[in-house]
Amino acid sequence: MYYYNSWDSDFKRPFGAIQVGQIMKVNLKTDKENVTVKFIIRRDFGARSEFDMQKLDRGLFSSSVKFDVGQGLYYYYFEINEPTDWGIKKFYYGCSGLGGEGVLYMNENDVRPYQATVFSAEDAAPEWYRQAVFYQIFPDRFHNGNSDGKINHPKPNSFIYATKEDTPLYIRDEKGDVIRWDFFGGNLRGIIEKIPYLKALGITALYLNPIFSASSNHRYDTNDYLQIDSMLGTEEDFQELVDLLHKEDMHIILDGVFSHVGKNSRYFNLSGQYGSDVGAAKSIDSPYMDWFKFTEYPMDYKSWWGIKDLPEVDKDNPSFRNFIYGETDSVLAKWNQLGVDGWRLDVADELPDSFIRGIRKNLSRYPDTVLIGEVWEDASNKISYGKRRDYILGHSLHGVMNYPFREMIIAYLTSTRSAQDIAYQMMVLNENYPQDIFYNNLNNLGTHDTERILTMVGDEANDLAVGMLFTLPGVPCVYYGDEAGLTGRKDPKNRKYFPWKNIHAPTHTLYQEWIAKRRTEKSLYRGKFVPFYHEDVLGILRYTESEAFVYMVNPTEVEVTIDFEAIHFLQKVEFRDLLKSYLDKCVLSAKSGQDFKIVKVKNKI
Repeated sequence: MYYYNSWDSDFKRPFGAIQVGQIMKVNLKTDKENVTVKFIIRRDFGARSEFDMQKLDRGLFSSSVKFDVGQGLYYYYFEINEPTDWGIKKFYYGCSGLGGEGVLYMNENDVRPYQATVFSAEDAAPEWYRQAVFYQIFPDRFHNGNSDGKINHPKPNSFIYATKEDTPLYIRDEKGDVIRWDFFGGNLRGIIEKIPYLKALGITALYLNPIFSASSNHRYDTNDYLQIDSMLGTEEDFQELVDLLHKEDMHIILDGVFSHVGKNSRYFNLSGQYGSDVGAAKSIDSPYMDWFKFTEYPMDYKSWWGIKDLPEVDKDNPSFRNFIYGETDSVLAKWNQLGVDGWRLDVADELPDSFIRGIRKNLSRYPDTVLIGEVWEDASNKISYGKRRDYILGHSLHGVMNYPFREMIIAYLTSTRSAQDIAYQMMVLNENYPQDIFYNNLNNLGTHDTERILTMVGDEANDLAVGMLFTLPGVPCVYYGDEAGLTGRKDPKNRKYFPWKNIHAPTHTLYQEWIAKRRTEKSLYRGKFVPFYHEDVLGILRYTESEAFVYMVNPTEVEVTIDFEAIHFLQKVEFRDLLKSYLDKCVLSAKSGQDFKIVKVKNKI
């Protein structure tokens, strides 16, 4: 018998990611005699190192290794040399694929190693951010704050919906390209007008989809980074919004779209709307010419994912870098000075790591700002364009959008993945991410790029999804209208106008109650995390030294009675007696969730 568990402190310390210079101690347990064990470490795309493990009492082999050769990913496993009648037999002990307890392998080439993430520095986000409840607003679809209801500066060759209840649609040509953009007319004054609504809901921070001048309704096709889109209002409107939010002790982060621009932007200007000799597509002498790569000038050029509306920018170009994040007269310098509290980087995988670090360095002059990246997968081991990314290993992103959590929640509540599987997957992320990153990630049930959560899981399970959003580690973000009961599949149906005249009261109350819990329960915004499961029930445990918050989810159609001794905790729990008194014989009705708080008055947990 051989045994190792990367989530058990008896076998690995410290848990999870390791800081450069820190010592990792591992123990392998066996009941075999006369064996020798080596601890094998492979650096990502690098050399293999081996360390003889010292045999201790009680059948333990131990090794301690100092990770002092730089940040990055490392992979480890164990080589076992066992004497037999036919000589020395080699076995290998590695990861099962989910972390935690491992398995034996007969061949080294088959071993799935454990991942060790090594980061350069701790990277706690600003305190306001860690305690925040975010609200994502797609500006065109939220609210028109003009007293007469008129729409600001309608764009040429676009159409305006007849009513706010219309279902969004696209007008496309035979190639599938959008040829006439649609608008409802939401604007910055509309957000200002609804600050009392957001305050009453419990929101403390806003994340706005792009607000800079663009041709489309989504505004990811930037025309001018230094101008507010005229349909949204003016720079004075924006400054008023920022000031009012800060006065209400609220914060705001903007969407930074720096991978590409619009084809009709002043930087590219294919249509000529900025003048016949302005922009790279109109003049080879343009100061922006070397921002772009042309195959055949001017109509054939490199674009984002082949979408010709979005010419791709060369992010390695010094001129472009200085324009975006230079110390003075840059995009970041302008909007940071107006008081924004951070940025969400669109398609972070398309931005070089050095580019992201440049942005972070710019923000270091504003210590209370936060930098979040759009990453859809496990950001600790992401490879994009053939390169391993290091954007969560220090001096870069504070965190990423936690799409893996969203996928887990939906898969669990739609019965496509088990409670055990989800608990294990959550622990994998917990183990792979530096702890600051894990708790800084921006959690969501939906965004402008995904289906609405209500559409994905249905009415009953929606309650459970919301509970999970606010109890899981990370910073919760509500996609506008989810709390009002909006439905819709992918773009454009997930971008309906906010139903101000038809807010679904039970759903709104559900969000309001959970937001209040998140803001008042210290264990929910500061507590450690241990998942557990019992048959089909998934449990989320958050705890500090003095209190714990437990949320249990039963997504099935049958009532479940909890047997405490059958609960599987994925890490050791030091206050089992208190938990047992609450959990044992607890009955969860079908399609239900249950939460409660435990306060330990004496002793530390």
